[in-house]
Amino acid sequence: MRFSTVVSALGLAGFTIAGPVARQAGKLKIMPLGDSITEITCWRALVWDQLAEAGYADQVQYVGSQNSNPQNCQPATANWDQHHEGHSGWLAIDIANNYLTNWLKSTPADIVMFMLGTNDVFQGHGTDDIIAAYTKMVQIIRASNPNTKIIVDLVIPLGVGSNAGIQALNARIPDWAAGLNSEESPIVIADCNTGFPTSDLRDGVHPNLEGDKIIASKVGPLLLDYVKESLAA
Repeated sequence: MRFSTVVSALGLAGFTIAGPVARQAGKLKIMPLGDSITEITCWRALVWDQLAEAGYADQVQYVGSQNSNPQNCQPATANWDQHHEGHSGWLAIDIANNYLTNWLKSTPADIVMFMLGTNDVFQGHGTDDIIAAYTKMVQIIRASNPNTKIIVDLVIPLGVGSNAGIQALNARIPDWAAGLNSEESPIVIADCNTGFPTSDLRDGVHPNLEGDKIIASKVGPLLLDYVKESLAA
C-alpha cells in the first residue's frame, strides 16, 4: 500500500481562466468522483497543472457526466479538462447503489479517484454502511474495467460539528483498501486528512485555495504514478 507525500504548494502566478476540453478517443481516462468537495473546489484544476507540467496533458483526459468550473478556478494550464463526476450533497451510499454503474457506462475510466463519505456522516450513516458503499463502488468500477487503477482519499476534516464520524471512516480505509488491493486493479490511498488544518476550509466543509493545494499535493503524485505506469504499459 502506498501513501501520498506532501509536495510543495503550487504557485499562482500566470493563472488564466480555462475553458472546457472536449472528450477525445484514445486518451487515458481519469474520473474525479465525489461530492461537492470534488465539484465546487479547485483541486482538480491544480492536479491538472501537475499532469501538464509532467507532459501528459495531451495524453489524458478527465471524464464524467459533469463539465463545470463553479469556483472559476484559474490554474496555470489553459484549457484544463473540466469533466468530473462530483455531485454536491450526494452520498457514497446513493452513488454506489443508484448511479455509478450508468456513469461508467457513459464515460468509462482507466483511473478513478474519489473522496466520499462527508455527506453520509452528516446524515448519520454508520462507518460500516459507508465502507460497504466503498466496496460496492470498487466492484462496479472493476466490472466496468477490470484493470482500473483506483485512488481513495482519506476524507478531509470538518470545521463544524464533530469529526468523530470522519475519523472513524478514515481509520477503516487503510485495511479496507489493503483487503481489496490487487495487481490488476490497484488501490492506493491519498492521505488528504493528515496535516489539513480546519483554517483551510472556507465554510467549515469545503477547502479554500490553500486547502485545494493540500488535496492536490496528496492526490497528484499518486495520479502521476498511475498515468506513467498506464502509458508505459
